[in-house]
Amino acid sequence: MRTAPGFDAPPPGLTRMRTVATGLLVAMAGLFFLSRQLVPFHPAWSFVRAFAEAGMVGGMADWFAVTALFRHPLGLPIPHTAIVPKNKDRIGDQLAQFLRENFLVTPVIARRMRRLDVAGAVARWLTDPPEAAGGRFRAGASKLVAQMLEALDPQRLGGMVKAAVAHRLAETEVAPVAGQLLKAAMAENRHKPLLDAAIRWAGKALTDNDHLIRQIVHDKAGSILRWTGLDETISNKLIDGLGGLLEEMATNPEHPLRIRAENTLDILAWDLRFDPEMGAKVERLKTELVANPAMQRWLDGLWEQARSGLLAVARDPERAMRGRLGELLRQLGETLSTDRRLATTINRFVRRAAVGLAADYGDGIVRLVSETVRGWDTPTITRRLENAVGKDLQYIRVNGTLVGGLVGLVIHTVDVVLG
Repeated sequence: MRTAPGFDAPPPGLTRMRTVATGLLVAMAGLFFLSRQLVPFHPAWSFVRAFAEAGMVGGMADWFAVTALFRHPLGLPIPHTAIVPKNKDRIGDQLAQFLRENFLVTPVIARRMRRLDVAGAVARWLTDPPEAAGGRFRAGASKLVAQMLEALDPQRLGGMVKAAVAHRLAETEVAPVAGQLLKAAMAENRHKPLLDAAIRWAGKALTDNDHLIRQIVHDKAGSILRWTGLDETISNKLIDGLGGLLEEMATNPEHPLRIRAENTLDILAWDLRFDPEMGAKVERLKTELVANPAMQRWLDGLWEQARSGLLAVARDPERAMRGRLGELLRQLGETLSTDRRLATTINRFVRRAAVGLAADYGDGIVRLVSETVRGWDTPTITRRLENAVGKDLQYIRVNGTLVGGLVGLVIHTVDVVLG
């Protein structure tokens, strides 16, 4: 059995009220014995005795009732006492069922969430956070994040992150995604800047490596060509021709080679999406890339950079909020404030998520509550409940003593008048 978390010492208010209730009961008993001795000296003391006697009976009855909720009075196994300890499991089941029937019901949650403007609240907090609340939130959250990041084993956590990324990459079919991206880019002509960049890179590479071309032509040429110097002429013609071709491709969007390159890209996009053989080649390449030690080192370095960045933000959240991150968050808040379609979409998503969680995990939450209460040991749950409601129960004892005394006084008065 597990012990319920929390501090089980009775709160000061409960101790004080218990003392008051018990003291009042003792006072009634003392007043009863005193008035009983003084009745022969004056008939008025009979009224005091009736008040004290009834108050003592009422106080004792309420003490018994209050005590019987949590334990056996005076340790005697009287039937129908120690109600809470005997029915702990049933109380847990009833509490869980109450939550399920009155709170974790999808219509109730949907109706409640429909009245909440989550996007608006987030927008107001991002654009103009309350200084005190925002500061406390950032300080508390950042401290918690920093402690968690520092407490966790960096190598183990990094290994988990790396394994998760590698697993996700291994499960993802790259070829169809790449083909779809390439098709979308070509439909919006976003591939043309890349093609222009490739042509410029080829021109720069040609200029930077013309000596290699000359050397290759010189080595491949025969002795006669070298003796006559025609190898140099051939090299110049070759370099000039390639350079002119690249310049024409760069300046003429309708150049045949550019069109052929675009057709090749279009065929590649189709093959990536629909050709099984191309998909298999890409998957093999992806597998080799993920298993490559260089890729593993890159993932390690990527996680370390992310962890260092998170720690820097967590240790100094105010600086982060004043920087680029803070500006992005404020822009997000302004967007949520002005774009009602986006706000409506977010609110709808939050509402559906809450309803979905209730529908999918409501029974699990009910079982969690029930099993948690069942897992608490009986003395602990008794102390916890008594500490929670015991102060009000002590007021019942006080009221029972005083009301009982007043009822006794009225009965004695009626008896005297009618007698």
